[in-house]
Amino acid sequence: MNIMTASHDDQSSAMGNQNSLAAVDDSGRYSSWLHVDQDLINRYADVCGDHNFLHVNPEEAANTVFGGTIAHGLLILSLLPRMAQEVMGADTLPDTAKIADTVVNYGFDRVRFITPVPAGGEIRTHLGQSTEEPRAPGQTLIRSAVRIEVRGSDKPAMVADLLAMRFDSQ
Repeated sequence: MNIMTASHDDQSSAMGNQNSLAAVDDSGRYSSWLHVDQDLINRYADVCGDHNFLHVNPEEAANTVFGGTIAHGLLILSLLPRMAQEVMGADTLPDTAKIADTVVNYGFDRVRFITPVPAGGEIRTHLGQSTEEPRAPGQTLIRSAVRIEVRGSDKPAMVADLLAMRFDSQ
């Protein structure tokens, strides 16, 4: 496995494990910018039941260190598939993945929320390096480095290793 070196001290210390791919380099592909407005944040709060004033009350949140409302970290994580679909294509998967193979979401490793996303902010996904780890016969774990960036910030909103399991076609 190739080990990536984080470009930001906060990313390195947040990751803790040097085997993580989550410290993404600048090669790879980017999604378009996605606007995260207060309405989206409020709708997410209604779905998940997290109505903390930092997310849903602009007046109270204005008096905090954030200066306004911020998106839930899990909202940002939940937007990853939407943005990743934009940049994933046949050339994104390792060469060994065939069109007939079935690839499913297997979860995440080492998810870290680094920088808050303010209401009205814009985010995009960066997909970096991928590795493959053979598992049971006919199964391969694909680990891809992802970073969600905030427009205008030097630090990402989130870094993680995205996991997918490929079931080889018979």
